[in-house]
Amino acid sequence: MSLNVIDLIKGQLGPALVTQAASQYGESESGISKAIGGLLPAVVGGLANNSNNQGVLNAITTASSSGILGNLMGDSSNNTWISGLLTSLFGDKVSGVVNAIATYAGISNNSSSSLLNLVTGATVGTIGKYAADNNLDQSGISKLLDDQKGIVSSLLPAGLSLASLNVGDWAARYKFDNDNDQIKTPSQEEPAIEVTRSTTPTGTFPDRNTNEGGGSIWKWLLPLLLLIAAAYFLWKQCDKNKATTVSSTTDSTDVIRDTAAAVSPTDTASMSTSATSGKVDENIDLNGTTLKGYKGGMEDQMINFMKSGAYTNAANDDALKNQWFDFDHVNFKLGSANALEAGSEGQLQNLVAILKAYPDAKIKIGGYTDKTGDEAKNVKLSADRANYIKNWLDKQGVGGQVLGAEGYGSQFAKVDATASDAERASDRKMSVRFAK
Repeated sequence: MSLNVIDLIKGQLGPALVTQAASQYGESESGISKAIGGLLPAVVGGLANNSNNQGVLNAITTASSSGILGNLMGDSSNNTWISGLLTSLFGDKVSGVVNAIATYAGISNNSSSSLLNLVTGATVGTIGKYAADNNLDQSGISKLLDDQKGIVSSLLPAGLSLASLNVGDWAARYKFDNDNDQIKTPSQEEPAIEVTRSTTPTGTFPDRNTNEGGGSIWKWLLPLLLLIAAAYFLWKQCDKNKATTVSSTTDSTDVIRDTAAAVSPTDTASMSTSATSGKVDENIDLNGTTLKGYKGGMEDQMINFMKSGAYTNAANDDALKNQWFDFDHVNFKLGSANALEAGSEGQLQNLVAILKAYPDAKIKIGGYTDKTGDEAKNVKLSADRANYIKNWLDKQGVGGQVLGAEGYGSQFAKVDATASDAERASDRKMSVRFAK
């Protein structure tokens, strides 16, 4: 049995990355997981179709040393060589793939496009690493890709097909059907009506009920059974992701107080969750100006807070300390205090717009980490990140409305340090509150 490279790649696209992608792109985890489930076999199929393409083989050969697997969310988003590789795989059908996956998974086209780059980077990087670890030259890589042609179609989730992805003529040219038939181009296909030399005596007809050729039923039944099994697996995964989302939303609904006001982590009051999972992408009205945000997201909450008169009616700063608003997808690169993940500045620009719409309003920035690592370093890192956002806002002309920035480290983190990275993600965040 030939190696299924999709099994190798899944290790790079696990729950932690799904959670991070959902947060950064502003989509539900189930939508991200569903999109990856459709994109992965499509990308592998594209590579298999180009198993002898020198440009594709060069990209795979050099990928292992590019470091892309170490920072998939950052390195794959705007990588020019990935864009060039996708053109080699799908030609002018790239936008068709993006649209089909967006519709299938219920996510935006922008998110679908970013995920296509991410999955392509993970796929090429993983195959390149496997080739390097196993001393495969380009001919070996070509054979490995060629071996995938018999299994790709069977791994597509229910409701998605190579035809629906509109990937071009290669989907029709190859039979990705997992029945080990020889792969044939249209010129080699048998005619629709097959003429055979009969050995039956003249004037008689062969018995159509004989067992001759009876095994042909498996040519369509086996792929169907595999598709049903794959659909059931993906359905269970999506169901699991939804359960995880509900759990994390419930666990992260506590407000973070100011250091001076906090007695202990249990002395916190309740507030709205900042998890992006389940939020609906929509236009947020800011006094007639449209912001791109999420229903129930940070912008929506802050605008409603101001419109309610809660800020105007607050007698002093103490009355505002219990209402923090978590950024939905302002994320720093791992270990960095001065490098934002791609897409983060969009929400900061929305905050600038809100401050300009309410010039009398003042805010404060807070930074938080999980419980892992040295606490002194956590406090410094979270403070540096909070001050980075404060300085960024100052450059946009609203610095006079930012009264302060503070880092709390893991002081209010709720998830144990021994938990998984995905579980601890809710403790790593940046927040903002109104102040006086």
